[in-house]
Amino acid sequence: MLKLLKATMVRIHRILVFKKYYAYDKTSFLQRCIIKRNSCSESVNKVTIDKDKIRNFSIVAHVDHGKSTLADRLLELTGVIKPGTEQTQVLDQLQVERERGITVKAVTASLNYTYENKTYLLNLIDTPGHVDFSNEVVRSVTACQGVILLVDANEGVQAQTVAVHSLAKRNNMTIIPTLNKIDLPRADPDKVKTQLKSLFNFDPETVMSISAKKGWGVKELLEAIIKRIPPPPVSSDGHFRAHIIDTWHDKYRGVLCLAYIHSGKIQIGQAVKWLSETKQQTVKSLALLRPKEEPIDEATAGQVVMVGCGPKGGGSVGDQLLSTDYPLKEISTSTNHVKHMVYAGIFPADQSQHTLLSDAIKKLALNDSAVSMHPDSSPALGQGWRVGFLGLLHLDVFTQRLLQEYKAEAILTAPSVPYKVKVKGAKIIKQYKGDEVIITNPLLLPDPNNIEEYYEPFVIGTIITPVEYIGPVTTLCLDRRGSPLPTSAVDDKNTLMQFILPLSEIVVDFHDTLKSITSGFASFDYQDHGFHPSALARMDILLNGVLVEELSTIVHVSRLEYNARRLTEKLKEMIPRQMVQVAIQAVVGGKVYARETLKAYRKDVTAKLYGGDVTRRKKLLKQQAEGKKKMRSVANIKIPRNTFIDVLKR
Repeated sequence: MLKLLKATMVRIHRILVFKKYYAYDKTSFLQRCIIKRNSCSESVNKVTIDKDKIRNFSIVAHVDHGKSTLADRLLELTGVIKPGTEQTQVLDQLQVERERGITVKAVTASLNYTYENKTYLLNLIDTPGHVDFSNEVVRSVTACQGVILLVDANEGVQAQTVAVHSLAKRNNMTIIPTLNKIDLPRADPDKVKTQLKSLFNFDPETVMSISAKKGWGVKELLEAIIKRIPPPPVSSDGHFRAHIIDTWHDKYRGVLCLAYIHSGKIQIGQAVKWLSETKQQTVKSLALLRPKEEPIDEATAGQVVMVGCGPKGGGSVGDQLLSTDYPLKEISTSTNHVKHMVYAGIFPADQSQHTLLSDAIKKLALNDSAVSMHPDSSPALGQGWRVGFLGLLHLDVFTQRLLQEYKAEAILTAPSVPYKVKVKGAKIIKQYKGDEVIITNPLLLPDPNNIEEYYEPFVIGTIITPVEYIGPVTTLCLDRRGSPLPTSAVDDKNTLMQFILPLSEIVVDFHDTLKSITSGFASFDYQDHGFHPSALARMDILLNGVLVEELSTIVHVSRLEYNARRLTEKLKEMIPRQMVQVAIQAVVGGKVYARETLKAYRKDVTAKLYGGDVTRRKKLLKQQAEGKKKMRSVANIKIPRNTFIDVLKR
């Protein structure tokens, strides 16, 4: 009885304490939460940055010249990461970047650095070096006033070095030439400075020398950025205007944008609008990337900030974000359209995954604005998309990111380049608008009788190679239907060569062949040279006289026989044997250029004979031949879907 009374008293005490807490302390608890939230928001950076203390710059270079390593040292020097951290390539955040050791996306990091008792805001953009991702570099420099032109002191000036220097000069940017990897035994800074002098007219005294790996000279480079690169030419007063240089998708916040502010200010809760649409949006989130997000309440002109307008407030790369009262008459809408070099079909591995793959491609396209998508279909592969890329590496990285980031498995068809045709009587033929039509899929090529002229895309290829390989390089380019341009000497050991080349000849294996014949010493870069008249034809594949649409290609007339033999031989290996004989033909305009025959399965109908007259044997063989002939006239050639996949792969 005493134990029961004691337990009851304990329960009553607990109930009284519970009621007292919620009756009297609940309000104070909520007040404490509000006070804590306000104190946190007050700790967020509200300091307005003076535009004279802002420096926006990019690191540009050829592949593997040390851009990401230099970015790591700059992050260490400004206190973003601790020196000696195990993680390297901090700005290379994608899994594909770490696996391949390349930079795919241009990434921004806002750094604070104190120089001569003044605190500066340095907006660093680490850019890719491969030509397939040059679009990232082009978008990055629109938000910068200067670049660090990084050159390997061992390799010297490379092809992409020439390209990014031309880009910086066209945008009137301040260039800080910098030699990297001077700590290596083979480094020859004096020779590379001579190359920079002869090619770009850089004064050797202005060239910085660093070792990004060991940190030598990085502090001096950081101070040179503050001294040489001018502050952004922006106005903090007036209406708010910013342009978008990157976008990506967040699972909970929708589309997030990276914006460079040209004028005015932006703050949380502000009403804004996109230039491409009149619908009003509200700024939900605002942050600096350091490189992790650091929330802020306000940003001013000259800064590069992350802006989010909620799940339904997305923008696109190249669009402009404006205050609601901005006068639209003052805005120029000129944009540089991306020119896609390669097109390929992307299909789901199983049609039940079509929706999953569709969502994945759309989300990834937000983060990679250089791709274009159009719905496509195939009798063998089902519903899919025809996607445009800037090159083969761009294509490989895109499909790898689909699998790694969105678990979407895709089938990739053979890549092809876009062509252009001039159609006779385009106004009469309703399906063609205008006289000239861009063809990205060989199946869409008009009838040859309706085509007045074919046009093929060409590029200007820049090759820097040692002088001893000039002969093999010239032979390779001439074999690929190239036309030579004037050459120039880089120094006494290297030569800069240029050729006008058809895009279709370099898109698959040109770079690998070039590296092979030059023992890896040559570098290659190209830029668009437009469409030029060319002799082209569509080559079709027939199986027992039936057209296989997926295998049609557009080929130059000088390559018809070679491509026909190569494709028919590959098909003979890939297609499984049938119950009937299969004739594989490559046909152009009704003329057969190559043929392979796939033998049928054959049953030994004479196996049961153990002797007797030879007429019995002939009779059985004749009956078998008649049966095969009848079967061939009514049978359909059944080609497994996996065979199409193997043939269509590069």
